[in-house]
Amino acid sequence: MRSDQIKKGLERVPHRALLHATGLSKRDLKRPFIGIASSFTDLIPGHVGMRDLERFIERGVCYGGGAPFLFGVPGICDGIAMGHLGMCYPLALREIIADTIETVCNAHQLDGIICLTNCDKITPGMLMGVARLNIPAIIVTAGPMISGHFNKRKLAFVHDTYEAMARAKKGDISAKELSCLEMEACPGQGSCQGLYTANTMACLTEVMGMSISGCGTALAGSAKKRRIAQASGERIMELVKKNIKPRDIITRKSLENAIVVDMALGGSSNTVLHLMSIAHEAGIDLDLKTFDKISKSVAHITAIEPAGTHFMEDVEYAGGIPAVLKRLKSKLNNVLNVDGQKTFEIVNQATIFDEDVIRPFSQAYHKQGGIAVLYGNIAPNGAVVKQSGVSAKMMKFIGRARVFNREEEAMRAIMDNKIKKGDCVVIRYEGPSGGPGMREMLAPTAAIVGLGLSDSVALITDGRFSGGTRGPCIGHISPEASAGGPIAIIRDGDTINIDIVNRKIEVKLSKVEIEKRFKGWKPVEPKIKTGYLSRYSRLVTSADKGAILK
Repeated sequence: MRSDQIKKGLERVPHRALLHATGLSKRDLKRPFIGIASSFTDLIPGHVGMRDLERFIERGVCYGGGAPFLFGVPGICDGIAMGHLGMCYPLALREIIADTIETVCNAHQLDGIICLTNCDKITPGMLMGVARLNIPAIIVTAGPMISGHFNKRKLAFVHDTYEAMARAKKGDISAKELSCLEMEACPGQGSCQGLYTANTMACLTEVMGMSISGCGTALAGSAKKRRIAQASGERIMELVKKNIKPRDIITRKSLENAIVVDMALGGSSNTVLHLMSIAHEAGIDLDLKTFDKISKSVAHITAIEPAGTHFMEDVEYAGGIPAVLKRLKSKLNNVLNVDGQKTFEIVNQATIFDEDVIRPFSQAYHKQGGIAVLYGNIAPNGAVVKQSGVSAKMMKFIGRARVFNREEEAMRAIMDNKIKKGDCVVIRYEGPSGGPGMREMLAPTAAIVGLGLSDSVALITDGRFSGGTRGPCIGHISPEASAGGPIAIIRDGDTINIDIVNRKIEVKLSKVEIEKRFKGWKPVEPKIKTGYLSRYSRLVTSADKGAILK
């Protein structure tokens, strides 16, 4: 066992003394040491129920013959961090989490690890950490929140809070109704109800094979989730015994499966960043073109918030991810899951209970998958759009540039009714380095939708978008402005051409004019010059590389 490094031999008397000080017996020292990395915090709705799941994971590890050791991993709620300095931190947190997993497990020579996680950057950070560490590992995601209810209708976090703010400003809903939505939109524990980044990553973790089958959509607080937690604790002991490691599970083929399902579901655009970063840690080359290639070959077969009216609970009741895999079998590779099954074994046991939620290809919502990658003189290295959330009339758009150098400036203009039909809002210096942290633009995009402008106004940025974003919003523009990308020289009034169908994003300027503008361009001063974000800004790479660290 790896843990023998800290528990066997004469020279390890001091180590054993310290281990005994934790309450371990001599018998316990003969067991495999299993880490339980938990991102429990009272600050995040998706995490407040984790104390319960920790107990069931520990129970499973003990039943399997292991010695469980719980340790903490930091978490941030993207929704609470949104729209202020706090949003500079979540993407940067991903790296801290990966480093924490590596540090704790190697310092204590743990034999295996179970990661209890939820929410946007925490799950990919855990996956990056275990892929880098490469000891037996299982991911347990804590599950989606159930829908809220008000006045005989279901509520979703983004639609009924962020977008509702703009509707209230417009006068479409009263202050009283807005207050009710605020209280009822998020009824309890779990990750936000739609196919935003947290739930997308939970689903893709299961598809990759790193969670026990059924975990991705099992609802927060459910008995099913408890059973999965306990089963994961028991199963890790088998992985340790057989020495099955994350890089045996996370392969090129399993990542391709994740992208297929991502496209079919219409998941968050953030998955592009996260899957590339996970691939990097696993030693696998994965580029933007792979996402677009797969998207063109996979139909979009679900309509889940924010791109539709269904919720994660509906996907769960329709059969969960196994049912989605069943629908997509012809597009998938037959790869290994941590529970010992292969993809097609899971498929053969699955049932699709609701074909309105998981549609057949003949009734697909769109012929292509949820994400498209655009190129052009604004984004020579690529840009990303969640095309499943874009209306048909906005798949091609020509508009006037309204340029802002930070999110707050754009938000003020939108809320002050200074953005008009035909405008293309350009938000720059919000990339991985320039932001720093590549802030999500949920507030301005939701405001545009709430003001009724989603079919007449586009938004482009070198930042990124929440999984809750819908409308013609193009992000991840690479190179970013702070690195001298062409988005840096766009001016108010320039004509922006967005053609999602043909994968193009361009400013109507000649090469001569672009070169002329760059001669007068100077890099802006870093927004943050001290602390972790300053170090992160210097080390982070471009969005088209997954915003990994150098």
